[in-house]
Amino acid sequence: MASLRDIRRRIRSVKNTRQITKAMKVVAASKLRRAQEQIIAARPMAHKLMEVMASLAARVDRDRHPLLAKREVRKVEVVVITGDRGLCGAFNTNILREADRLLKRETEAGHEPRLNLIGRKGRDYYRRRPYPRDQEVVGVFGGNIDFKVAQQVGKELIEQYANAEYDLLYLVYNEFKNALQQRVVVEQLLPIEPAPVPEGTVAVDYIYEPSADEILADLLPRYMETELFRALLESQAAELGARMTAMDAATNNASELISTLTLQFNRARQAAITKELMEIIGGAEALK
Repeated sequence: MASLRDIRRRIRSVKNTRQITKAMKVVAASKLRRAQEQIIAARPMAHKLMEVMASLAARVDRDRHPLLAKREVRKVEVVVITGDRGLCGAFNTNILREADRLLKRETEAGHEPRLNLIGRKGRDYYRRRPYPRDQEVVGVFGGNIDFKVAQQVGKELIEQYANAEYDLLYLVYNEFKNALQQRVVVEQLLPIEPAPVPEGTVAVDYIYEPSADEILADLLPRYMETELFRALLESQAAELGARMTAMDAATNNASELISTLTLQFNRARQAAITKELMEIIGGAEALK
């Protein structure tokens, strides 16, 4: 049985841990509000731009721009967005598990998958695995996310697709639902899938001003950068929500453990006092 000193030391240790987890929960909650506001503000433009690009893809000739080209799939690029830190429950594990499923599925289909990693956890995980890697970007989620990160990653992806270095592009990230829920999303970015045309109707083209080529040259890279930026914002908000939930659970578990240890300490102390009293009484009886 543990001594009173050991139990007291363990109670002190758990109390210190509870202070840390409680502070981390408060910090995550304060950052989550701003991250939630950012993603709510970014979603409408990103979704509308996606609708416009899908509509254009159904109307224009795919040969008018390299990003609209649809080729036989041989090489697949997978962008995986994870966090830079842990202590956020199953946030990173869920993303990596879904990315592994996608990589296995593409490999079994005879394709050659390559990785584009954003986040330290994904980088460290795939360094121990055989998949080739193109880009590794870390330190993105320390504070406000810079749009230049999405531009940097998007520029590289656009050049590679235009040069036929890969034929299909997937984006794997955690979508923010609320502070308690996140959803792993596997999204195809390239080639852009055309919007479905209702049965019985014919897709008509638009009159472009200044020209279709100029509009596509401006909109397509912007679509890529906006989608990447939105995914980064989604991932950041989802990570903060997961960390807040995980730290809340850890704080509650620490409080329960402190209560259990305190009860154990009191029982051990009571047993020690009873033993001492019995010894005193026994000694007094022996002296009579």
